Amino acid sequence: MAHGGTVAFALPQRNTGRIASHQPPKRPVNPNAPAPLPADAPWIVMKFGGTSVATLPRWQNIRELVASRRAEGARVLVVVSALTGITDALKQLCGEGDQGKRKAAAGAIAQRHYDLLAHMQLPLPATLGTRLDELAALAAEGPARLGELAWSALVQAHGELMSSALGAAFLSESGLPTRWLDARDCLAAAALPNQNERTRLLSAMVEARPDPALNARLAAQGEVFITQGFIAREPISNGSGGRTVLLGRGGSDTSASYFGALLKAARVEIWTDVAGMFTANPRQVPGARLLQKLDYEEAQEIASTGAKVLHPRCLSPLREPRVPLLVKDTNRPELEGTVIGPQVREHAPSVKAISARKGITLVSMESVGMWQQVGFLADVFAQFKQHGLSVDLIGSAETNVTVSLDPTENLLDSDAIAALAGDLAKVCRVKVIAPCAAITLVGRGMRSMLHTLSSVLAEFDQLRVHLISQSSNNLNLTFVVDEDVVDDLLPHLHELLIAAGALRTDDSALFGPSWQALYGSGEALAQPSWWRDGERQRLLAIAAEATPRYVYHLPTVRAQARELKSLAAVDRLHYAVKANTHPAILRALAAEGYAFECVSPGELEAVSVAVPASVPLLFTPNFASREDFERGLATRATITLDALHPIEHWGELFRGREIVLRVDLGRGLGHHEKVRTGGSGSKFGLPLEQLDAFLRHADAHGVTVRGLHAHLGSGVLDAGHWGEVFGQLASLAERIGSIAFLNIGGGLGVPSHPGEAKLDIAALDAVLRQVKAAYPHYQLWMEPGRYLVADAGVLLARVTQTKGKGSWRYLGVDTGMNSLIRPALYDAWHEIANLTRLDEPATGLFQVVGPICESGDVLGSDRRLPEPQEGDVILIAQAGAYGKVMSSPYNLRGETEEVVLDA
Repeated sequence: MAHGGTVAFALPQRNTGRIASHQPPKRPVNPNAPAPLPADAPWIVMKFGGTSVATLPRWQNIRELVASRRAEGARVLVVVSALTGITDALKQLCGEGDQGKRKAAAGAIAQRHYDLLAHMQLPLPATLGTRLDELAALAAEGPARLGELAWSALVQAHGELMSSALGAAFLSESGLPTRWLDARDCLAAAALPNQNERTRLLSAMVEARPDPALNARLAAQGEVFITQGFIAREPISNGSGGRTVLLGRGGSDTSASYFGALLKAARVEIWTDVAGMFTANPRQVPGARLLQKLDYEEAQEIASTGAKVLHPRCLSPLREPRVPLLVKDTNRPELEGTVIGPQVREHAPSVKAISARKGITLVSMESVGMWQQVGFLADVFAQFKQHGLSVDLIGSAETNVTVSLDPTENLLDSDAIAALAGDLAKVCRVKVIAPCAAITLVGRGMRSMLHTLSSVLAEFDQLRVHLISQSSNNLNLTFVVDEDVVDDLLPHLHELLIAAGALRTDDSALFGPSWQALYGSGEALAQPSWWRDGERQRLLAIAAEATPRYVYHLPTVRAQARELKSLAAVDRLHYAVKANTHPAILRALAAEGYAFECVSPGELEAVSVAVPASVPLLFTPNFASREDFERGLATRATITLDALHPIEHWGELFRGREIVLRVDLGRGLGHHEKVRTGGSGSKFGLPLEQLDAFLRHADAHGVTVRGLHAHLGSGVLDAGHWGEVFGQLASLAERIGSIAFLNIGGGLGVPSHPGEAKLDIAALDAVLRQVKAAYPHYQLWMEPGRYLVADAGVLLARVTQTKGKGSWRYLGVDTGMNSLIRPALYDAWHEIANLTRLDEPATGLFQVVGPICESGDVLGSDRRLPEPQEGDVILIAQAGAYGKVMSSPYNLRGETEEVVLDA
């Protein structure tokens, strides 16, 4: 039976009288209907998936979307999938050997379409009636005449043939005249090498290039068309008579791209049930961000390494004609979606997504004889070809080759793997490792980002990593690990990528809202920064007087202080004075009930002047001189020692005193190596192997170790960290016997990048309550610094000039690393805003630099900002900690003033 013929076989379940009795209300003629289109009007191809075409409300959405595209002045070609569930039902029909069961299955499939017609209040369209008759005939006839594969392809094609016929009728009756187009008259399958009959008929490919003749022919016939995804026609020249073929998995997306290429469309739109592609699978990572822009290669990598929104095959046809593709949500058309197009070089390198594929099987092949042996790999890979297995990742050494097999491209049952291993064993030793999972980071310029990934790569330290693969096209980095760790690991890695600045969520041109914000209950967004929330004009006025200037907001300091005071398990909170020594901040924290932790005699003096004498002090110097300790002992401060030398050589200084001992627990944490204060690579703390010697010297001088202290680093966002520190200190305290309190340090992380997880204070409280319950006889002390003051401070500067050099654009301001050294010293990321143009679109990508004669004088790299003018006020956020206190007169630049806002 040829694909287009009508078969005189009536379906017994057809109920045309019932459907015909419902006459749809006619849409009145619209006097504002758009004018007829010119012959050269652009095309927009719109593809709708199975869930988008399964109900009347969805079709009403489609009608409005198509009408809006037509109103843009474009011809529209709609490509549809089968109604959701119909393709699976057709596959089951093909698997039935009994004619009666096949006919019953065809009847049930037909009834789905009748039911939808009834909801639409439409009579049976002739085009749909013809397709239903064809399906009934095919079900009754079976595969004998056409052959199993050709018959199966033709049966499965009817899902799209029927849904498109139904859609053409609905759109036309709704006032949008729509012509039904048979995709097989436009898409011809290409004959490819190494194709067998199955792939030729069930997984065909089309070579689609711009076809002006097709464009002109369709333009002469109408303005809105609807056609089928998933199907094409075999060329008649091969003697098969133009059989119907299927395009395989993801075929409807691919069909839309083929038509987009043939018509050289203005764009192809893939309409589905999500807003686009995301930085991770949102079902695993609710904080995954919408990807607003991707190039073809990045999108293909993301699609092929785990994302299900788009089939990777659909992108290839669009590259040569440079047709952009847009992924949108049918139910939420107002959402921006993902735009995929040619590579755009105006963006900084960034990881765009992290994805995971489960069910990976590794085959490790080892043989001493492979070293420099000609043809060994050819022999090995011939075995994979013989068994019909496609290799994904490859890792090689002198005596080993390991490859991965992806279940989405292979049938990986135990028999297939056993057969492969048996044949490979003839030439090498074989080890099969399964089940595994492949975790892939995707982003253009991956090799240039490796230096930003240290904290991410460190997470693999405790895992069994079987294979690491960095793609030759510099677009991905893949780790193959045991499958059972992936579900917990993926969300954590996503957070680390944001925190490290490798996944650049600050670039609003690339990254949109999170999945949770779009589809969940809404993410718990941080409160707007004080400088955005009503203080902008005040700050502009301060900058008009002079720049650069630090501005501190005391209400924010108090709010942070009260949040930490809610930690019920903590007996005393000390403010780490080194973060910011401004007297107004010291007084505000003293009023909130904070003690103070100082690291130098100068800090002790500053606190003593600013706060009442009743406020407790800690003195915790590092590599301090004897004179420093003498000055500290002359105050009311409790002294901390963190090395053997002071007690061994100056023990008489401390005779009869109660002191705190800072120990090194053997590891460090933090956002940068220079803020990790534990482990043998750090200068802080007494090594545990010297503890006994320290205690002997303390006893000899009548010194009582009353407290233990450990601080492992800064920028920590894991609430469990401080519980672990308390537990370790408690076990040491049990050995010592004289301990009354345990100081678990500070280092509470302050998120800076958009979407970066905030430290969960409630979770921290729960952790500390639990460990305190196990050791109730020890007081618990903490010493936060940056957490209290970072968000309270901003640095104001003025634009001096801009400069272009090649593809780089520099934005100069009137201060730099002399005022804020954290970016140069720690690679710290601070939000930067043009306060003058805060509400203008951020369209330019800038390197924000200062006037200091150093290449490292960069305050922010690759920042998306509005186009600046000389004199604009630039605000650098989270500058309340380690800003002014670390500034210098380098280059003899003037001192940065400080301004305090107390309301």
